[in-house]
Parts: sequence; C-alpha cells; structure tokens
Amino acid sequence: MSLVHWHDSLPSTMTEAGRLAEAGAPHGTVVAARQQTAGLGRHGRQWLSPAGDGLYCTILLRVDNPLGVTLGLGVAVKEALTPAVGAELDLRWPNDVLWREHKLCGILARLELGAVLAGIGIILNQTSFPSGLRTPAVSLRMISGKMFQAETVLEQLLPQVLEVTALPAPERLRLFAQSSSYVQGRAVQVENEGIAVTGITDGLDEAGFLLIRKEDGTREAVYAGSVRPLS
Repeated sequence: MSLVHWHDSLPSTMTEAGRLAEAGAPHGTVVAARQQTAGLGRHGRQWLSPAGDGLYCTILLRVDNPLGVTLGLGVAVKEALTPAVGAELDLRWPNDVLWREHKLCGILARLELGAVLAGIGIILNQTSFPSGLRTPAVSLRMISGKMFQAETVLEQLLPQVLEVTALPAPERLRLFAQSSSYVQGRAVQVENEGIAVTGITDGLDEAGFLLIRKEDGTREAVYAGSVRPLS
C-alpha cells in the first residue's frame, strides 16, 4: 500500500517528494497538496495551484527503466479521468492531457537520486483562468458540471500510475501512441528555444521521442519543445 502525505499547502510537492526520496522513501510514496504556492511546470514555468481547485501531487517511482515513464503517466491520467468525462480525452506529446484541445492536466517527471519524481497537476474545480495561457485550460467541473474532491481523484489515479509505470518501456510507448491523436498523421509545429519545426507527426522512436516528417520528406526526432496543432 502506498503512503500518501497530504498537506493543506506546500511550496511544491515535487520539492517535498525529492526530500523524501533522498531520505529513502519507498516506491509509490505520494506527496499531495490542496494548494501549492510555487508549483513547477515545464521549462521552469509556474504551475498555478489555487486552493481547492486542483489535485497537485508528486508520486515517487523507483522503476528499473525510466524510459517512457512521462508518456506512461499521461496514459495513466487519461485512464483514471475518462470515467468522469467520457471518451474525449487526448494526449499531446510529451506530457499534456487535453479535452477538446484544452489543457486539463500537466505532467512533469524528474529523475533524482535514482527515483522518478512524477509530478501531476489536474485541474478539478476551477472555472476561470488567466488570459494569455499558451494552451486554453479547462477543469473537470467545467466539463462535467460536477465538483471533485482531490482525495477521491488521487484514489482513482494512483493505481493507474503504478500499473502503467510497472510495464516494460516499449509497452508504455505503445499505449501512449494508441492513446494520442498527436503521434501519427497530425500537422504540427514544434517550438524549442526559438526554433520552429513544422511537419506531420510520424510516430515515436524507440526512446519515445516524437518523429516529424518535414515538407522535404526528411524525418526529424523532437527531443524537447512545445507541440502545437496546425489549423
């Protein structure tokens, strides 16, 4: 059974989970908060974490092979949330869970001290968002009309995370490719450090990086960056 450390407020669940990892906390340990005051997103961005509006957690995973764990986390979140929202959830490489191109969940995985710190932020009850977001956001409440308890959602999420991340790495990649409309045949633009690559997605390579077939017919692996659909 996993040990869950609940906090009313933390600067960051990722930071606290890192402290527990250093202290030898076992596989499956969870740090969860009802509010974060300095939540972490990709590329050093802040993850907005208002009190009562989301599930903010980091799950400590001690896995034999971390390859594709981030992609597997997306699969786990989609499986956990689908009963609440129907079959309209999508995964955008590498770590966004979307509903009709609106962001419902963000994932940030870090490898520290031999453990994967799997940070997951799910938007539960928020009904308004700041202007200027790179991707429009949505909450489970806005989709379903119902209020959600973070504790209940975590209970649904944790078994899925532990199950998917226990799979062999190639199976994690296969499940992600099966669950995402972005992996194959999608016209996208990928922006990374001011450089943009445009083309049609053409699967994942053996390491889980996104392949883009460019207009000249060549294929390029995307190792990092923000993927956006082309209208």
